[in-house]
Order: sequence, then C-alpha cells, then structure tokens
Amino acid sequence: MSPGVALLGLLSLIPLVMLIMMSFSRVRLLGGLQLEFVGLDNWIRAFSDVELWKSWVLTIGFFVSTLGVELVLGIAIAVVLNRLTRGRGLLLPLILLPMFVAPSIVGLLGRYMLDPTFGLYANLLQGLGFEQDVLGNPVSAFVAVTLMDVWEWTPLIALITLAGLSGVNPSVLEAASIDGADEWKKFWNIVLPSIKPILLVAILIRSMDAVRYFDIISVTTNGGPADATKIIPVRLYEAAFRFFDLGYAAVIGIMMLALTIMIARLFVGLLSEKETH
Repeated sequence: MSPGVALLGLLSLIPLVMLIMMSFSRVRLLGGLQLEFVGLDNWIRAFSDVELWKSWVLTIGFFVSTLGVELVLGIAIAVVLNRLTRGRGLLLPLILLPMFVAPSIVGLLGRYMLDPTFGLYANLLQGLGFEQDVLGNPVSAFVAVTLMDVWEWTPLIALITLAGLSGVNPSVLEAASIDGADEWKKFWNIVLPSIKPILLVAILIRSMDAVRYFDIISVTTNGGPADATKIIPVRLYEAAFRFFDLGYAAVIGIMMLALTIMIARLFVGLLSEKETH
C-alpha cells in the first residue's frame, strides 16, 4: 500500500502547505504566481470582518436546520418503509431518486419551480396568500435553499437508517411487546439506541457536505438577496474567483477545514464512546 499512501499524501499535503503559505501572503497572478509575505494581515482581516462572521452565523443556521430536518424526516421514512410488507420495492427507488440528481440540477429545478411568473410552487404559494418572490425575500430564500438540500439528501439518511433498522433484534421487540410497551416506547428505548451508531455515521456524512454546501445556492440565489444566503462556501468562492483575493480566501478555506475537522472528531468520539460502552 506504500505507493498509494505516498501518492495520496502528496495530493493532500502539497495543496494544504500551499494553502497555509497563501494565507500569510498577498497572492499575485500577473506574470506568474507570486506570494508576497504579509504576516498575519489576512488573518486579522478575517477575524475582524463583520460580514464574514455573519456568513458563519448563516452557515451554522443552515447546518443545524438541514441536519435536523433531514434526520427527523429520514428516520420517519425509514420506519415507514421498514414496516411495509408490500410495495417497498416500488417505493424505495422513488424515494431515493432525488439523491441521484446533481445538486446544480436541483438548484435549476428549484429556481424554475419558484419562478414568480410560471413556477408551480410559486403559484401554489400565491394561492395561499404569499405574493412575494420566494427567492427575492431574505427569509423565504434561506428557507427555500434549505428545503432544496433537505429534498435531495433526506433519502440518504432514510437509506442508512433503513439498513440499521434491519439489524434490530426482533426478539427484543417481541419481549418488550409482551411486557406491555407501546410502539413509541419500543422505538425510543430499543430501536433508537440500537441504530444510534448508524445515525451518527449518517450525520457525519451529511455534516461534511453541509459545511461545503455551494451548488444549489450558486444556481438559485448566488448568496442573495442582501447576502441572506451567502454562507461561507459562497463567500470563499466570491473572494477567490470574483475578487481574486486568494490570500484572504485561503484563510477562509483553512477556517472551513478546521470546522470540518472539529465536526468529524466530535462524531468519531461519540462513535468510539458508544463502542466502548
């Protein structure tokens, strides 16, 4: 395995070292790549940038809301599918279909569905009394891009949870029924603890994607309106490829990397604690 590990290390370490060097430099592109050392200027600017911290707040809000809704809906769908004795083979592919669609296509689909002139969802909302442009209002735009992500990735949580439910010992459930436990008590005290490691893996996978969420927002709102959906990945892209402020963008990238590592360590720690117990 040594050649493969060495190649993987080079492909990972060289960009990381370059990213760190860029974070302490002013990057010039004219006449070739040039790094002009500026010390902690980019870092001080990042930590004192109010707009950047607003984007971090939006990112955390998006992270919590998407993961929370996807987890609840995914578990509910998995439980329903697990109880079905007929028709599961037909329903499962239909439920899993959204996660096989490219995120950019999901964004395009959502944008056309919410178009105030001919969008199906926009017309339904107008019939319910919501006359504003969904993607033109800060609150509704944030909710819309959140629900697009929920629509696409809830099936993944459902699929992983369904696999975990198939491993729950039926004899334990039968014993609980004999003891008089109702369905909710069996789910809360037996099923949920049994599938907790599987759920943690599912949350870990989705957490890594939620932190890097970019495609759908880029296609639908591009961070607007009034920066209402400008989460950190969108701001990183803007700093790097719109303003070509690559040193500042490198700092944002390292901050995202640090957050990703902390989230991964948190869930790995929870998994290790569960295995120890």
